[in-house]
Amino acid sequence: MICGNFDESVSFFPYRSSSYLTQFFEDCGLEKYVHDGTTRAHWVAEVLKEIEAQPSDCQHLPSPSFRTVIQVLMDRADRKNEDTDRKGALNQLNASLARDGLEAFYADDNCCYLRNIRTGTQSHADPVVNRALSMDELQRRNRLESFINHVSEDELTEKVLLPLFQALRFNRVSIAGHKDKSMEFGKDVWMKFCLPTGHWLYFGLQVKCGKLDATARSQNKNIAEIYRQTLMMLGHEIFDPDINKKKLVDHAIIVTSGEITKQAKHWLGERLDASQRSQIIFMDRSDILHLFVIHQVPMPEEDKSESKSLSIDNTPF
Repeated sequence: MICGNFDESVSFFPYRSSSYLTQFFEDCGLEKYVHDGTTRAHWVAEVLKEIEAQPSDCQHLPSPSFRTVIQVLMDRADRKNEDTDRKGALNQLNASLARDGLEAFYADDNCCYLRNIRTGTQSHADPVVNRALSMDELQRRNRLESFINHVSEDELTEKVLLPLFQALRFNRVSIAGHKDKSMEFGKDVWMKFCLPTGHWLYFGLQVKCGKLDATARSQNKNIAEIYRQTLMMLGHEIFDPDINKKKLVDHAIIVTSGEITKQAKHWLGERLDASQRSQIIFMDRSDILHLFVIHQVPMPEEDKSESKSLSIDNTPF
């Protein structure tokens, strides 16, 4: 496929002569590979073997250099005898990659990435979180904000936070729920995250709807409840069925669909000791909306509460 050794009339890949093969690997950031005039196919095969033997930064995927070769090979601008979706080239590539349990796919950024079919691990590039949003992203943000304005804590947890933290690569995202309050122990959700060292960190979420403040008008009721539940969350162990052991929460994430005021953060910080303060993470509405859009999490289903209420009103009993 790199050489383009196919019938020109049916090939999905451009033909590359000696100099273009050298340029191809230069585009991959592999300038040391210069074609030496030998048989092109054999030379490329040896180069790929050498690249594939390089260490990988991911246990279930080939080396970063090999993944870059796939991206350059599948650049949409190099299409031939097909549209820019390059379905023919993608199918041909995947027929070869499938032998090693791999699959190539196009992401929303129009680049081609690899995923491991067995484990689901994929090489999708991490998005730049701190950046401005495009017009389309702003429209998605507004739609999500409108949705959040009319949801309960359970709906916020299940339809927004659950898919968001799964997209952020947290594992075992488990909802405690609100049906049995006695079993929450201050947590609405618990989850864990694997560090590059292989160690696990455990997180507990306390989810609230609306604004969290600490003023004389509010009489500190909502933030006082958060304080009580945070102490309970940090002090109560969770059971991880993956290792059949109980673990303490390393960090408590306080999430709200509204604003968390500076006064509320200050009030809570004054009542927690130094070690506890370092375990607290705040996420308010702006954080949720931005992360949801940046990481391209699928939009939740439209709120059907209005249609449900109409059907109840029309019930003749």
